[in-house]
Amino acid sequence: MTRVGVIGACGRMGHMVCRAVADDPDLTLVAAVDRSHVGETIGSLIGLPKLEVRVTDELHEVLTADAEVAVDFTHPDVVLEHLRWSVEHAVDMVVGTTGLTDDDLEEIRSLLESDTAESSVVVASNFAIGAVLMQRFAAEASRFFPAVEIIELHHDGKADAPSGTALATVRRILEERTGDAGAPAAESIPGARGADVEGVRVHSVRLPGLVAHQEVILGAQGQTLTIRHDSMDRASFMPGVLLAIKAVGSRPGLTVGLEPLLDQP
Repeated sequence: MTRVGVIGACGRMGHMVCRAVADDPDLTLVAAVDRSHVGETIGSLIGLPKLEVRVTDELHEVLTADAEVAVDFTHPDVVLEHLRWSVEHAVDMVVGTTGLTDDDLEEIRSLLESDTAESSVVVASNFAIGAVLMQRFAAEASRFFPAVEIIELHHDGKADAPSGTALATVRRILEERTGDAGAPAAESIPGARGADVEGVRVHSVRLPGLVAHQEVILGAQGQTLTIRHDSMDRASFMPGVLLAIKAVGSRPGLTVGLEPLLDQP
């Protein structure tokens, strides 16, 4: 049974991860780290009163509890620090916090490739399996359509824009296509055409009532193709999170994205 600690345990995603881990017969929740609700039991906060793991604001409690895997759903401002800590202390980590840059990922990759590193890391911008498939299908379709744009829609509390999922989708598209995305740059009001992400226009919507949604619109002469994924509930992310927790220890170094885990035996 894999021992798991959750960092950001009292956030919206953290609560769901704690509950999913506690309900999984192959996992056991041993640590809950957060700056809020310190001293309370995480079980009382997620509807499992018999779960007596107490919330702490001390990251070191992950080690004290002998956690094998830490799951991070915190904030872009602190996630890199947590990743460095996990590598230093030989704790495998699954990261769902978005906002990591390519330079950040390169730093973690280098740390994991050092002779003294004993941990593995999975970083994913979206743990919904449908969202991963949406990216795969969009990348394949972009080989046949000369123009593509992305509209991503999230709740109004999201800390970054564009979303990590949108940026990951752009990277996948650029890997498959040659030439630009065919989007004209003309704007009568600056920003009307969205952000230019390496030639792909990305439009970010932030509204209360949304969770996580993205559509990729591809255009060619006389036709369009729209590929859309909607997460109406954060429960949609839990199968992917559990998959990553169970797989991270068998994947040395840094794994970026959930897709490599879908294709493994």
